[in-house]
Amino acid sequence: MDIFIHILVNNVIPLSVMIAIGVAMERIFSLNIKTLSKLNFYVFSPAVMFHLLYTTPISAGLIGTVLLFVAIYLLLLAALAEIAVRARGLKGGMRGAMRNSVMFYNSANYGIPINQLAFAGNPYTLSVQIIVMMTQSLLPNTLGIYSVNAHKSNWRAIGRTILSQPVIYVIPIAFLLRGFQVPIPGAIETPIQYLADAFIGTALLTLGVQLGSMSWRISRAQLSNVMISCTLRLVAGPALAALIVWGLGAFVELDWQTASALIVASAVPSSLSSVLLAVEFDNEPEFSSQAVFASTLLSIVTVALVIYFVQI
Repeated sequence: MDIFIHILVNNVIPLSVMIAIGVAMERIFSLNIKTLSKLNFYVFSPAVMFHLLYTTPISAGLIGTVLLFVAIYLLLLAALAEIAVRARGLKGGMRGAMRNSVMFYNSANYGIPINQLAFAGNPYTLSVQIIVMMTQSLLPNTLGIYSVNAHKSNWRAIGRTILSQPVIYVIPIAFLLRGFQVPIPGAIETPIQYLADAFIGTALLTLGVQLGSMSWRISRAQLSNVMISCTLRLVAGPALAALIVWGLGAFVELDWQTASALIVASAVPSSLSSVLLAVEFDNEPEFSSQAVFASTLLSIVTVALVIYFVQI
């Protein structure tokens, strides 16, 4: 119990405080969530992704192992989400909103700080989290955009929207510059560093602003869907990750640090990206906001439990 309380106080509550500040700012000043979402999508997220990929030493072997895990994990998670969608008889945009709330998780503004806190700033586990974050940065900007628009837009319009997302260009550029050891001029490196440093705080505040702008009372019509989403994300998510890690251990070399980092990375709540997509493309914003709110609130306990179990 002492370990659990330590994790709760030192790992999870600091993030909750930042989110609470965002909630308070929204309640007092009524901030513009679309402006904040665009800053996160087009400025802070690409900057931190470039900075982390360019500056963090990540071996090809680790990249391969993590990508193999992520591919298996997302396929199985998508299958679970599809079962839920069909069992509930969801239609139209609600189908994509449910899938997004389960498959897109907060690996950046929640996952990176929780990784740093849970593993005491270990650069190796941070590398694992960065690779997971890379995949979770790509998916909402590609599959996520398709998912919320497929029922109402054509392929050409969806393609143009996807190609306008900077993160899909930042990732290969960062890998190429690092691979060929191309130095970044100080006049460019310094602004990137400033933006990357601002990412976590800004993203947590943005999540708080979004939560503060919505009704905290989950409508009766959406309660079952929200609870299904939270169960799949916070309970089935880490449980599935643990099973995959156990299975992969028979085929690839998987040390405790990598395995633990993958499980913790899979335990975080639904991503703000699902809300930003819902707001940006007017696709079930009420459900998406409520799913993020409920999963973020419940994660205060569930994430602490997951960290507790991997550490013992």
